[in-house]
Amino acid sequence: MTAIAAVRTGFRPHRGAIITGLLLLWLIGFTVLRGRDTLSLGAADVTALHTRLNDLNDAVGANRNSNPLFLYFFNEIRLVIEQLTNFFSALVAQPAFGRPVPLIGWLGVVALLGYGSWALGNLKVALLAVAGFTFMGLQGLWQESMDTFALTLSAVLVSLLIGIPLGIWAGVSDRVNRVVTPVLDFMQTMPTFVYLAPLTLVFLIGPASAVIATLIYAAPPVIRIAAHGIRQTPKETLEAAQSLGTTRFQLLRQVMLPMAKRTIVIGINQTIMAALSMVTIAALIDAPGLGRVVLRSLQSLDVGAAFNAGLSIVVMAIVFDRVTTAASVRVEKSRRGTSRFPASVRKVALLVGGAGTLVCLYVSYTFVWAAEFPTDIDLGAPISRFASGVTDWTQVHLSALTGDFKELVTNQLLNPFQSLLTDSPWWLLFTVLVALAAVAGSMRTALTTAFCLALIVGTGLWFDAMTTLAATLLATVAVMALGLVLGVWMGRSARVDRMVRPVLDAAQTMPSFVYLVPFVALFAASRFTGIAAGVVYAAPVAIKIIADGIAAVSPTTMEAATSAGSSTWQLITKVQLPMSRGAIALAMNQGLIYVLSMVVVGGLVGGGALGYDVVAGFRQNALFGKGLAAGLAIVLLGIMLDRLTQSVARRAQATTDHAHR
Repeated sequence: MTAIAAVRTGFRPHRGAIITGLLLLWLIGFTVLRGRDTLSLGAADVTALHTRLNDLNDAVGANRNSNPLFLYFFNEIRLVIEQLTNFFSALVAQPAFGRPVPLIGWLGVVALLGYGSWALGNLKVALLAVAGFTFMGLQGLWQESMDTFALTLSAVLVSLLIGIPLGIWAGVSDRVNRVVTPVLDFMQTMPTFVYLAPLTLVFLIGPASAVIATLIYAAPPVIRIAAHGIRQTPKETLEAAQSLGTTRFQLLRQVMLPMAKRTIVIGINQTIMAALSMVTIAALIDAPGLGRVVLRSLQSLDVGAAFNAGLSIVVMAIVFDRVTTAASVRVEKSRRGTSRFPASVRKVALLVGGAGTLVCLYVSYTFVWAAEFPTDIDLGAPISRFASGVTDWTQVHLSALTGDFKELVTNQLLNPFQSLLTDSPWWLLFTVLVALAAVAGSMRTALTTAFCLALIVGTGLWFDAMTTLAATLLATVAVMALGLVLGVWMGRSARVDRMVRPVLDAAQTMPSFVYLVPFVALFAASRFTGIAAGVVYAAPVAIKIIADGIAAVSPTTMEAATSAGSSTWQLITKVQLPMSRGAIALAMNQGLIYVLSMVVVGGLVGGGALGYDVVAGFRQNALFGKGLAAGLAIVLLGIMLDRLTQSVARRAQATTDHAHR
């Protein structure tokens, strides 16, 4: 019976022994063949593929205005996006229409945001929006904040125009859903970095390319969540509506969409947060705004200026998140008819508020003092000085501690593990990874792994890819350690969950770019900095998934184990963790993807490897082809890790389901 169960769940006996044997063979091969066939490539060296990609870039540049594909397709897309971006920029960010200031000055922007937040959400988030955007102006970053706001607004608008209809279509059509889902899976496994290089090849650098990259990155969440909301409509409700003779269009408009409205608003929230994250990183392709300030500050190691701009990004992210979250709550209350105030009272209040907002808009259009943010109060300088002072104090008084910790991790963990991957013959490591994928996952996973690794070899960046993989795996181990400790604690204690979860939610609203700033202050620019930032960036999602898995363990099972005399440690290790295998494997999957994304961004602060190759490709035309190949290698690593961990998650879930039966 045990053998039959093993076959049914897809698990082979002695799987652990096979994996151990493969690792031992790898270590023996590494010891004997170390340093041979490593496919290393110097930072300034290029392969024939990189040269061909450089030639392609030159050819595209030379024929951009004569090739029909560019003349009548790509250039037209770029022109439309550029016009949209320029329109929003003229509204709130840049001088336009012969005026020395935007059409809507700071007072009008703040009033409009406050009113919109109140209308969509509630008075609390309206006050938050007003305070948040006013604070950005007081930081001396109003112009940069409005540039970021305009780009985000442009990208979100296009993302929603494409994403919501496509999500609804996928929700009502199984065929469309089957086609769209793999594409969305692929897009969401790609780190933000890799969207940039190919888009600059087609659309050049600048705001238009930034918006296009952002909408590609930000559209998948709203498509997926909108489809999920439509599909979650109860069957009983649909059957009742159909029995009344409603058409398919009426069913969608009068039943499905109203019931999915809150879910769609949540999708809009996720799209806005993704767009803000991408817009800041798009500073690498000359997108204006706060991201450019952070990028320049990190490059010059000016932690104070980077912290000040990073704080503005965080404030903007919190405002967007809170407003859209409040909007989703209001939608649900409106659907259920449980609003605190009568609709007539709210309408009158909104009319009065709207009139006040129109007055502020007129004043900001007419008077310079209401158009240009006043500079009498400057919080940016003291904030920058404070951050620089903390950095200097840390480097003077804590440098021994932080330096020793960094050196310990780098010399005792990172360097040996990285050497194991990079100094092994490429064909040996290739074979071991494919074999591990077959044993831990499936033959399909092994074939996917072999395909991805073969293409990585073809990019000429095997050595750099293995360096990135080493940092990613090491950071993921740290993420899972944090996830298990805090996740189990939260899953076992509702009180702890209520205390910790809001902190994790807040951490997830912060764009990845921002995480680099404090770690540069603590550890300076180094490989370790990107890894540490990756751990902190990925930990919240892993912790929450594990906590939910632990909390979902059946109370009946827990009571039975407790009545049998199990201790707390036994309950955790013998009951809750084994029955949460699926959640733990899912946390590992998400942790890996988040870590890879952040480790690659760490190339901006000395992380090296593929992240550095991508950045160097933007900065040096001779290395553009290498940067493009590095982007492809990052995608291939992401696909390989995603498919492998998904396969492990399915096996773990099968084991858990079998245990339940």
